[in-house]
Amino acid sequence: MGSRALWLAAGMLVALVSTSGGVAVADSSVHIRVDQAGFAPGEEKQAYLMAARALPYRVVDARGRTVLSGTAGRDLGRWNAAYQHVFELDLSALRTPGRYRITSGGASQTVTVAPAKALDGPAGKVLGFFGEQRDRRHKGDRAASVYDWPEFTGPDTDQIKGELKKIGGPVDVAGGWYDAGDYLKFTHILAYADTLLWAARRDGGRNARLSAEADYGLKYLDKMWDGATKTLYIQVGIGAGNAEGTFAGDHDVWRMPAADDSSPEKYLRSRPVFRAAAPGEPISPNLAGRTAAAFAVAAQVTPSREKAAELLDKAAAVYAMAKTEGVGQLVTSLPHAFYPESVWRDDMELGGAELALAALRLGDRRAAGWLQDAAHWAAAYLEHDAGSDTFNLYDVSALGHADLVRAMRAAGVGALPVSEGELLGDLRAQLEIGKKRADADPFRAGARYDEFDAVPHAFGLAVTSQLYSDISGDRRYDGFGTRQRGWVFGANAWGVSFVAGVGSHAITCPHYQMSNITGRPPIGAVVNGPNAASLFDEGLGEHMENMKPCPADGVDRYAAFTGRGSRFVDDVRSWQASEPADDFAAVALYALTLMSRH
Repeated sequence: MGSRALWLAAGMLVALVSTSGGVAVADSSVHIRVDQAGFAPGEEKQAYLMAARALPYRVVDARGRTVLSGTAGRDLGRWNAAYQHVFELDLSALRTPGRYRITSGGASQTVTVAPAKALDGPAGKVLGFFGEQRDRRHKGDRAASVYDWPEFTGPDTDQIKGELKKIGGPVDVAGGWYDAGDYLKFTHILAYADTLLWAARRDGGRNARLSAEADYGLKYLDKMWDGATKTLYIQVGIGAGNAEGTFAGDHDVWRMPAADDSSPEKYLRSRPVFRAAAPGEPISPNLAGRTAAAFAVAAQVTPSREKAAELLDKAAAVYAMAKTEGVGQLVTSLPHAFYPESVWRDDMELGGAELALAALRLGDRRAAGWLQDAAHWAAAYLEHDAGSDTFNLYDVSALGHADLVRAMRAAGVGALPVSEGELLGDLRAQLEIGKKRADADPFRAGARYDEFDAVPHAFGLAVTSQLYSDISGDRRYDGFGTRQRGWVFGANAWGVSFVAGVGSHAITCPHYQMSNITGRPPIGAVVNGPNAASLFDEGLGEHMENMKPCPADGVDRYAAFTGRGSRFVDDVRSWQASEPADDFAAVALYALTLMSRH
């Protein structure tokens, strides 16, 4: 949940492609759901048959020869009143290159075996989304004014009470990425996203496009951190206007970003900037930890050792500003309800681990101290926070644990506040949280899809499965991770890929201004996915001024597949399900990068 959630509230690859033209047909009694992005040949390969009973199925090759046949396997459970059975189809025997077709009860899917690096295709599309998110338009950001934190009319709204109070500036906050379907910019999100882009570059090999995009994010982060005054700026723009109606905010107007420079609305034309704390004052530890991590991971892979040393010093300066006593409510965004993070020790662990790895690369003597810091915060996370979440924007402990283990091994140090075994044990525990859910779910989903952020949680579990197998050599969760990726790419009740432009039947009407207004396909946009059905009880509301209806006929083609307390609507108005965001894209890109190596 984030600003998106308050928008209107104030080796080889087996690809499986629908032959129905990508239209969800609710009047059919039989459906095959499968990962539209594909499977590596060594992976477990599953499809799901939604039918009244276990039906025969067969797979034929391009010459019409049957290569696999049988009867649908286990009944995995009830989805809703219309689809009371979901059966497993085991496709793991498909390993030979070629094109195939799987059929059952009149439903059909095609199956293609292709090089394993084909996952670089979806990853490249997601990376391209960051290019679309680049803020190239807001001229006022080059010399923006700084304002005091606003007061809001309630804890769950972005409506401001009274006027804003200017306290400083001008500051240059031009550049960066728009946060989601809106045009706000948040350091909390960008630091997380850029850390994952740099980690993907580090763990996935050389990639010029990825390096360039990660560097673009880092240059903006460098603007948000003023080392001379020890000030971290956290936000550009406001979500809504004020209760008195004297000014509007970003979420009040559906437009292209270029319109802001000539907008009659003063805070669209000249966007306010907010800081984490007064100059020189301690910074919320979640922000300090993840911002330091972004600089430090970049220092690990930057070719120039001189540049790497400079980045390491910036990371160290931010990390040293963390407020770790009397923390109180974490600072993420204004309002906090946009991004209600409550856990911070994982950020400090991650920051310390990345600092240690960067220092070890450079032979910097500070490595030992940062290793101690990371281990301290890892132990504190295990004591206070473990079991509350899995890898996503609000819990980065999986990456922190994995990179702390790597740093411990590289340093050869054993006497630390946490052991390698404890870190591996918590990675397993996080995977078991998802696996327990998946074992009880007919589509083997490990993420909760009746609340916000189902898709990034699914990708986060896929990431964690890869990190765990990489550092432990234990591949017991590989199949689980593959199924989480598959759920995102169409092996779900709705049969839709939640990544635009990936798969034969992907989301087409995201809550995304630029694509809606221009008609340009939002390739690579990763959306929230299904959400609590109750969030749609009052309907989708009216179209905003300048918002083009999408779908044009307004028909919800997925209504028949609402089930288990969740609903997905592919409609430009459905911010609850169809809004893309940078943190979604970042974890998707990292997951696909890790999985494309095998």
